[in-house]
Amino acid sequence: MTIGLICALPQEHAHLQTAMTAASTHDLAGAEFSVGELDGHRVVLSRAGMGKVNAALVATLLADRYACRAIAFSGVAGGLDPELRIGDVVIADRTVHHDAGVIEEAGLQVYQAGHMPFINPTTDFGYAADPLLLTRVRAHLDGFALTPLSRNAGGGDRPPRIAYGTVLTGDQYLHCALTRDRLHADLGGHAVEMEGAAVSQVCESFGIPWLVIRALSDLAGEQSRFDFSAFVDEVSAQSATILRHLLPML
Repeated sequence: MTIGLICALPQEHAHLQTAMTAASTHDLAGAEFSVGELDGHRVVLSRAGMGKVNAALVATLLADRYACRAIAFSGVAGGLDPELRIGDVVIADRTVHHDAGVIEEAGLQVYQAGHMPFINPTTDFGYAADPLLLTRVRAHLDGFALTPLSRNAGGGDRPPRIAYGTVLTGDQYLHCALTRDRLHADLGGHAVEMEGAAVSQVCESFGIPWLVIRALSDLAGEQSRFDFSAFVDEVSAQSATILRHLLPML
């Protein structure tokens, strides 16, 4: 059966696209899909574009039209956890829509997407990755070493680390240290991006496992737009490397 792969940005997509063989590419609903093989595995790779709607659209097509048995997202994110650095990789054990909820007293009370406390209330919060899949992932990555980043990308003093934690999703690009610190403190976020929770939500609806892999291109502060531009290509390669290593687990 086929594995669905999603990227948002051209830089993320290129590291996987160039490694595919026997691929045929076509456009569907404004997104690009490539059907072929990656490291001996049958895959459909899509460049979805940025944002939750684009990600949900592509994930739905991968699950329904292509009957993918699992879907993985490979890309970059902003770091929220102060223990993490540019080049580190966060594998989501949970995803959360950080921009969904109720606005009251000039603040957002985050709540499960598609629910309200007084309309279809729920005790669910976010989307948990399949525990059996995560167990396999952790075991397969035990002892796996990422290539140190170049000195231009901040490498040299320690190799990139792989962390597991909460990835927050919202339709904003974050370069605000105050918001970064609040999201980490209030929601326990390790990384913030624009697609992961939408993919998780769709996969839950279809009953298929998902994997979100995010390498940190920036630290979501005031310099993040400049760090992103400088590091996105090199850091995207780290996420793609881990995804390719994990394909047998999917």
